[in-house]
Amino acid sequence: MENKEPLSEEILCGEYKSVFRYVMTLCKSPDEAEDITQEAFLRAIKSYDSFSYGSSLYTWLCTIAKNVWLNKCKKSGREIASEIPVETAGNDTPIDELVADKDTAFYIHKALHGLDEPYKEVFSLRIFGELNFSDISRLFGKTESWSRVTFYRAKKMIVDKLRKDGLI
Repeated sequence: MENKEPLSEEILCGEYKSVFRYVMTLCKSPDEAEDITQEAFLRAIKSYDSFSYGSSLYTWLCTIAKNVWLNKCKKSGREIASEIPVETAGNDTPIDELVADKDTAFYIHKALHGLDEPYKEVFSLRIFGELNFSDISRLFGKTESWSRVTFYRAKKMIVDKLRKDGLI
């Protein structure tokens, strides 16, 4: 049984802006993004016992926020794009745009080299091979959800490394 730190206001506040930026990529409306982000944080507080330390708090919060957004879209009858927008790298620049910059691409490749499998391969197939999640899942014999989660975890690890090194 894991010992969990209490979910403090300080910990949550540390993730709020990043989650809000992610939600903005989904809904494109600051007011709606604010509502969704607040609802996501409220749900996170209520269901903190379900948080697994196998994932980052940010990833968990973004998943909750995305589900809140999807539920709002379904209730309002709004059509949802088949692909969730590319997550930004923390400076409001999508990761695929960072790869296009030669200097930053070098550091992304360097960070990518340090990842374990399958994160390294899934990220490479998605960004450099330009494969969709369906194709990646078929290559690995896994579900599409698995390929999405693996890609987003890889991207998070790379972004964290770039932030740690002060490159973004």
